[in-house]
Amino acid sequence: MAGWDAAQYLKFADERTRPAADLLARVPLAAPAHVVDLGCGPGNSTELLAARFPEARVLGVDSSSDMLAEARRRLPGCPFVQADVAQFVPEPAPDLLFANAVLQWLPDHATLLPGLARRLAPGGCLAVQMPDNLEEPSHRLMRAVAAEPPFAETLAAAAASRTQLGSIRDYDAWLTAAGCTVEIWRTTYVHPLAGHCGIVEWVKGTGLRPYLAPLDGEAQAAFLARYEQALVDAYPPQTDGRVLLPFPRLFVVARRVR
Repeated sequence: MAGWDAAQYLKFADERTRPAADLLARVPLAAPAHVVDLGCGPGNSTELLAARFPEARVLGVDSSSDMLAEARRRLPGCPFVQADVAQFVPEPAPDLLFANAVLQWLPDHATLLPGLARRLAPGGCLAVQMPDNLEEPSHRLMRAVAAEPPFAETLAAAAASRTQLGSIRDYDAWLTAAGCTVEIWRTTYVHPLAGHCGIVEWVKGTGLRPYLAPLDGEAQAAFLARYEQALVDAYPPQTDGRVLLPFPRLFVVARRVR
């Protein structure tokens, strides 16, 4: 898959940061000493963590060199590490593992999330936010267009890049068994965008990446045109031309109690 593009991602910086702020507001820690921002991206979530916990050591971790370059520019005094989020083992054990919009790209949540919880210091928190939008028209139509000729053969594996999330019962059971108390909620944000092209620009920074990466420039342009056309019936415009994009997200805060 092509690398992450920090500039494309940050075209909607305020909208992408709001869920991180909402997640952080529910973290029940007063003064953690060691905070790790897993999948820190361009540092927008790391910046929130550093402001909330100014006395903590806040470490950002991401697999993308482009995202980390932007994060270091944003927060020159904060340490960042390039690493595979799924394999990274922080030392010492963190008081807070913060994972905003990253774990949906990783498989096997029944193993992954309990494993992350067990890396916490006693009393520590795992705070997770994940887009829960695979059945929204924006993402169903990606898969539908990818299944059409002439894209079907090239994009046969693209839909597998995102993990199908578990249910709220699943996450509660997995994390309770890992010795945590668990709070779970789901929020649907509604983003007003400048027409259907606005939806395309939004998902080009995230969900469309696996579909665009295998295509050359001409095929990419054809795919995007067909995808934007497919969005028209699914997202009727407002009278002023804006299009509303509902965006469901799943939140989990798990605190290690044993």
